[in-house]
Amino acid sequence: MIKKIFFTFLLLLVLSVNSYSAGSSDNSNDNSKTKTSYEKAVVLIKSAKKYEKKDKIKKANKSYEKALKLLIKSNKEKPNNPDTLNYLGFTTRKLGDYENGEKFYLQGLAIEPNHIGINEYLGELYVVTNRIDLAKERLKILENCNCKEYDQLREIIQGIRKSKY
Repeated sequence: MIKKIFFTFLLLLVLSVNSYSAGSSDNSNDNSKTKTSYEKAVVLIKSAKKYEKKDKIKKANKSYEKALKLLIKSNKEKPNNPDTLNYLGFTTRKLGDYENGEKFYLQGLAIEPNHIGINEYLGELYVVTNRIDLAKERLKILENCNCKEYDQLREIIQGIRKSKY
C-alpha cells in the first residue's frame, strides 16, 4: 500500500516537473534535460542502496547490474572520469567482484588521488577482503577532509557499524 502511494506521488511529481518545463518560454529543442548514462546509473545506485537497507538483495543487485551497464557505457563515452570509475568500482564491488572493483578504484585514484568517494569505498573493499592495514591507509588520506566518508570508513574499520560492503 505504501509502495503504491509512493510511486503514485513520484509519478505525479515527475509529471508536474515535465509539464512545468514543457510550459517554459524557451521553445528550443534543447535536450540538455536528458539524463546521461552516468546520471541514470547514479539514480539506480541510490535505489539499490535503499533496497539493501530493506534487505531486498535481489532487487538491489538488479539495480546494481543495470547501473554497471550504464557506467560502462558512460566510461566509453567519456573515459577516465574519476566519478565514473568510483561508481564502476562500487557497483562491481557490491556485485561481489572485488578484483575488478579494486582495479576501477585504483584507476580513479591514479587520476585523482584524493578523491573522497574512491578512498572511502576502496577502504571498505579492503575491510571486506581483510586488508585492514590498507583500509587504514585510505582512512589516513581522508583524515583532514572534514567529511562523513571519513567517519563512515573509521566506523567500519573499528567494527562499530554493521554495514553490507
